[in-house]
Amino acid sequence: MMEQIRYKQRICTDKEKIETFLLQARTGVLAMAGGEYPYAVPVNYVWHDGSVFFHGMGSGKKEDILSKNPPVTFTIYEEYGTVKHPMPCHADTAYMSVMFFGKAVKVTEPGEAAKVLQKLVDKFMPDFYGHPLTGNLIEKYRSSMDGRAVSVYRITPQEMTAKENSADPAGSVSLAYRKG
Repeated sequence: MMEQIRYKQRICTDKEKIETFLLQARTGVLAMAGGEYPYAVPVNYVWHDGSVFFHGMGSGKKEDILSKNPPVTFTIYEEYGTVKHPMPCHADTAYMSVMFFGKAVKVTEPGEAAKVLQKLVDKFMPDFYGHPLTGNLIEKYRSSMDGRAVSVYRITPQEMTAKENSADPAGSVSLAYRKG
């Protein structure tokens, strides 16, 4: 089933804008189905080779759910401010969002996992470590909490939607708050 955006004016089809957004945004919300309630958790991610990658402890609720039910939705969004308008019902929010629908698949090859973790390190802590991560390190590293190895997951989008509300501060609307 193809996911549809009902608010057609907000659809973003600019592939370059979407790609730039995915490379620059820092966190996304991973939504999973498991247990009595759906479970959604924010995670740091990296966009690489047409897929979203994230990591976590090799145990816990996220790991349990994904091992049993890998279909997920992954949402990345940024709020850019409040759009003021003289009519309260026309006030709005400037934003960009992308949603992926797919399966979270565990990366089991140590070299690939190391490459992805290196990309995460480069994104969030550039130039912090003097040596690149290796598959050997990934195989040997264990959580101090439970001794389990780190998990790396890949979501290759089976479907994707993108929306935006880009307000023009020079026009009839103004941004009350803008992230810097």
